[in-house]
Amino acid sequence: MGTKRPAGDRVDRRAHELDTIAAVLPMERRDELAELLSDQDIETLRHLVNEGMGPNTLRALTSDLAYLQAWSVAATGRSLLWPAPEALLLKFVAHHLWDSERRLTDPDHGMPAEVEQSLRSQGFLKSSGPHAPDTVRRRLATWSTLTKWRGLAGAFPSPALKSAIRLAVRAIPRPRKRKSAKAVTGEVLAKLLATCRADSLRDVRDRAILMVAFASGGRRRSEIAGLRWEQLTVEPPIAVEGGSHLPSLAIHLGRTKTSAADHDEVVYLTGRPVDALNAWIEAARITQGSLFRKIDRWGNISSRALDPKAINDIVKQRAAMAGLDAREYSAHGLRSGYLTEAANLGIPLPEAMEQSRHRSVQQASEYYNSATRRSGRAARLL
Repeated sequence: MGTKRPAGDRVDRRAHELDTIAAVLPMERRDELAELLSDQDIETLRHLVNEGMGPNTLRALTSDLAYLQAWSVAATGRSLLWPAPEALLLKFVAHHLWDSERRLTDPDHGMPAEVEQSLRSQGFLKSSGPHAPDTVRRRLATWSTLTKWRGLAGAFPSPALKSAIRLAVRAIPRPRKRKSAKAVTGEVLAKLLATCRADSLRDVRDRAILMVAFASGGRRRSEIAGLRWEQLTVEPPIAVEGGSHLPSLAIHLGRTKTSAADHDEVVYLTGRPVDALNAWIEAARITQGSLFRKIDRWGNISSRALDPKAINDIVKQRAAMAGLDAREYSAHGLRSGYLTEAANLGIPLPEAMEQSRHRSVQQASEYYNSATRRSGRAARLL
């Protein structure tokens, strides 16, 4: 019979195994994850990495799994159960969807103080109120997905669970907040671009980022930050009235958040965005690798790609420089702004979705219909 390996050695081994998939995990929490996750959890993550699951999806799964594990230990004194019984799922809902008003008179309502303190001390809990329903649903979906990957079936389809979530959401109405309070429409984009000078390398880069992100259908910040020179294909120029021609470019996005694993998403740029991108490529002398790169204070261009957060920072910085309230704009505003502008210009929704690559008509139409309804006759009866 073999000797049982000490707990410390097992944690060290998990940390080492996490290092092998560091590119897709929040590795600033590697040691913490090694403590929280089981050997089987880590093996599941390694399998998903090898299967080619997108890095953003893997980060979200890992983050949710770490939270669930920490909550389970704090709330029950033990690691997550596989499969999860209905009672545990209902406890999770009760701890995260609760009524702030009722909590004032009933301290036992919602998440127990000791559970809250444990999660807060570990950095898992930052807000002081109940969780957003979408966050609770996403974490339950992650729990369900990981359960299925283990070949098990939990109580996630339980009518009692669905009813508990529905009743909790109905009892605690929350206004839905968009990722960007205001859409970066064509008018707003023009103001941001006006802050970019032609004699500044950083401004040439930012101009290209803003124009490419918007014109390519409102690309996500992770997609823009991850763009590489190898993803570009020069297309034949587009003939326009008057006999002139506009430059055209194809961007091969590969697999995106909403595309199938084996599907190569392609979007097209025409005219000014192509000119802006070519100006940056020429100025930065990029012939391979990452397109949008860091620039230090001395003007040196790094070989490393920008972090996705930097795309958001650029939008906010340019908004502030344009005299706008930076708090009201974010990188996601480019995505909602593209569809809003398409609606303003009368472009059919299916055509706009071909460029934005939205899969859900319902989601895309939220932006599209808001613009058409706001300017439509129904809103102008008086």
